[in-house]
Amino acid sequence: PAADPAAAEAEAALFFSGNRVPAGAEPAAHCYCGHQFGSFAGQLGDGAAMYLGEVLGPRGERWEIQLKGAGITPFSRQADGRKVLRSSIREFLCSEAMFHLGIPTTRAGTCVTSDSKVVRDIFYDGNPKNERCTVVLRIASTFIRFGSFEIFKPPDEYTGRKGPSVNRNDIRIQMLNYVINTFYPEIQEAYSDNAIQRNAAFFKEITKRTARLVAEWQCVGFCHGVLNTDNMSIVGLTIDYGPFGFMDRYDPEHVCNGSDNTGRYAYNKQPEICKWNLGKLAEALVPELPLEISQLILEEEYDAEFEKHYLQKMRKKLGLIQLELEEDSKLVSELLETMHLTAGDFTNIFYLLSSFSVDIDPSKFEDFLEELTSQCASVEELKVVFKPQMDPRQLSMMLMLAQSNPQLFALIGTKANINKELERIEEFSKLQQLTADDLLSRNKRHWKEWLEKYRVRLQKETESIGNADAWNTERVKVMNSNNPKYILRNYIAQNAIEAAENGDFSEVRNVLKLLEHPFQEAEDFQEVKEDAEEEGATATAAVSSQETRSRQPYCSKPPLWASELCVT
Repeated sequence: PAADPAAAEAEAALFFSGNRVPAGAEPAAHCYCGHQFGSFAGQLGDGAAMYLGEVLGPRGERWEIQLKGAGITPFSRQADGRKVLRSSIREFLCSEAMFHLGIPTTRAGTCVTSDSKVVRDIFYDGNPKNERCTVVLRIASTFIRFGSFEIFKPPDEYTGRKGPSVNRNDIRIQMLNYVINTFYPEIQEAYSDNAIQRNAAFFKEITKRTARLVAEWQCVGFCHGVLNTDNMSIVGLTIDYGPFGFMDRYDPEHVCNGSDNTGRYAYNKQPEICKWNLGKLAEALVPELPLEISQLILEEEYDAEFEKHYLQKMRKKLGLIQLELEEDSKLVSELLETMHLTAGDFTNIFYLLSSFSVDIDPSKFEDFLEELTSQCASVEELKVVFKPQMDPRQLSMMLMLAQSNPQLFALIGTKANINKELERIEEFSKLQQLTADDLLSRNKRHWKEWLEKYRVRLQKETESIGNADAWNTERVKVMNSNNPKYILRNYIAQNAIEAAENGDFSEVRNVLKLLEHPFQEAEDFQEVKEDAEEEGATATAAVSSQETRSRQPYCSKPPLWASELCVT
């Protein structure tokens, strides 16, 4: 390795951009299949990712490293195998954000960008633009997915597509042996003499890991966006960051992916979709694990594990550290209902709750209520949320069509989409009459009701303890280590991307520093600007988004312009 830092960085850039292959690496692309948006798509595979090999860590742990965006692979199909700066920065920042939130995830090691350009039509609307090619180094114990086992699938009864390795049960056995031996050694050891029992124990473990993973997502408002079976990790990691999004305003039906027209992968659908995906994995393991065994495991384990983990995490987020009561589940759902009614910011409201206490005095309570309602959407923000999206003529045509020709209507629209549009129109017209004062007093009323229930529940905690001060200190500590102050909001990522596209990478570094400490007070982070000299003259000419948009603290609820952001 080169001795001086600049030469070392240049050398690293060669390796991590795929321009030089590290000694001992055997580049390969992984073949897998997948159910995409519910339909079997046949052979997919790593169209833009190149596996370099495994690295053994100091404690003997294995890390698979791969380059994403380094060019054409045998599975690129009609694509060019490239990734662009915009999507690479999002993947780089989000995988690190998730790790520091304590959520199982693949990691990002480096992000190398170049002057080469590729054409991308971001919104699939016929307006392509040139974007800079970028390569991300991804790191995980393995990148094997549920879809890796679907390569053996016979022709699908709906799509007619099949996997490339039908009837190759020898490879399925080899893959199962590899996965269980390497990543579930304790299961291999416990059931070394009974393959069916071993495979059942493995399926039970991946079922529980997946349930816990989704519970973690739900508790930080993370939406994956594309939960196809080929985007589900065989070891229970968050994998493949594409059109993901952290929810800002709480909306159980939030869809982060602009291409998900039916809302299949909406926030509130994630738990059931991951269960469906496990069902597809179960089918892919036959005959090595009979379906009647795996289906029973799925029914017995998944929902129970999800509910248990979700409630445990929510108790921590609410500071319920002393007792586990039956009614806690209701308290959580009533909190979310209140958040939904008041269009509250999911992250910031949870974060504020640690400053509420059992014996809060009336004047402080009013201040707290003021702060809480400031995290709810304003009339202007609600008008953006509920702005009708269809041309009125189109809507009336669709409504007529639904009556007169249901078959044709089913091809071009869904009842759910039409109902949503009618709801939007109704809400939008109500908002025309609503004043800011009316909205504020309505929101305060909703929050007062819930806070009273919360206070009663906290009271029950104090009855079973000796030292109230010690309990409160511990409660606040637990809440502050489970309710992040900083998440990768779309507008924060967008600001960093726009600056980087103009040659200034300091904002990406800035945001990364922040996301490495999501739970702590870190106002000073926003002032931290790296010495940008190394960015060259481009940085001085950069018209970064921060100059054109007023700068907000990173923990603010999103500015109005953020609602226009669309990720596909």
